[in-house]
Amino acid sequence: MLPNQIRILFVCTGNICRSPTAEGVFLHLVQSQKLDDRISVDSAGTGSWHAGEAPDGRSQKTALSRGIDISGQQARSVRGDDFRDFDLIVAMDSSHLHSLRASCPTAHLDRLRLLMDYAPETGITDVPDPYYGAGDGFARVFDMIEAAAQGLLRDVEANHLK
Repeated sequence: MLPNQIRILFVCTGNICRSPTAEGVFLHLVQSQKLDDRISVDSAGTGSWHAGEAPDGRSQKTALSRGIDISGQQARSVRGDDFRDFDLIVAMDSSHLHSLRASCPTAHLDRLRLLMDYAPETGITDVPDPYYGAGDGFARVFDMIEAAAQGLLRDVEANHLK
């Protein structure tokens, strides 16, 4: 990470579906706006069940069908130093936000966010976990994440980049 970069961490449960998709979508937006020297992105899970694994194949397939390759990512869990090292820690749902608040040092609580807060027009607060679902759950999750990622990027550009 470069100095003066804003650092954003996306968080879900196992870091194999939602948060790697958010990382990939947001990074794609950042690169398309030529801001990758100013914004860095990562993802993690609240649990370590899938540490070291690539994203779920269905997440990879959905992202690739939209022109985004997330196959190179590796799952990891949230670490204590993430609360210090990242400027924004963005939870995929309210249970993740609750878990992050429980382990976050008080001095860094202002860094925690809920992703769908950046897409209030959707009326959705939580990105659902598509892992056990059937049908087009991964496509719906991708669409939600994409809408919120665009709002997040607008917010970052307006409030965090100098």
